Amino acid sequence: MQQRSHFTQKLGELRMQLIRMAALSEQAVNNACRAYLENDTDLAESVVMNDVAINDLEDAIDAFNLELLALDQPMACDLRFIIGSMRVTVNLERVGDEAVNMAHRTLFLSTRQILPENPRMAQLCAHVQDMLAKAVRALVDEDAVLAGDICAMDHRADELSLKVLKEAINNMVDETRIVERGVHVIMASRHLERIGDLATNIAEAVIFIKEGTNVKHRCKG
Repeated sequence: MQQRSHFTQKLGELRMQLIRMAALSEQAVNNACRAYLENDTDLAESVVMNDVAINDLEDAIDAFNLELLALDQPMACDLRFIIGSMRVTVNLERVGDEAVNMAHRTLFLSTRQILPENPRMAQLCAHVQDMLAKAVRALVDEDAVLAGDICAMDHRADELSLKVLKEAINNMVDETRIVERGVHVIMASRHLERIGDLATNIAEAVIFIKEGTNVKHRCKG
């Protein structure tokens, strides 16, 4: 009984660590988007510097999961949470990496003449931020219904990314001098699209945790 109580306590600590990592990853994306849209190099640099905290939490959560698996034979629901948290942490770490990549695009573009406005980028940023915020909320609340909604949102992220691509290409055709900058805009949109994919992966993990249903690779279908 005492061992089970200790296990439950450690499981609660794991949950808090996971929520903290999710909050840091979400903040990184929000800051990276704002830095890009406002050409804020200080904010972009802070995204790069703060990524170490996300990486450290990933290591800590990995250790937590291994300890929990070694402590006892978890019940089915606990085992699902442990396995699900392992999936979530991998995706949250990658979210942080994509936010850093986005920040690097901002730092490069800040050294060049400002490009013609691409309003689709602001739309894509807002949509991806909304996806990630809902994924984090679904994780905190273990809300499988909300997680399912995120899967449907991923199609819109793909559509907006394609529109950014087309508009950037049109600008590059009209003015060849902006080709280099245009490529960085396209790459920035790809980072955002990838964050949308990762938010979808997190939603899939939430569904697994809550319902025990593996929808991995089927959420987009």
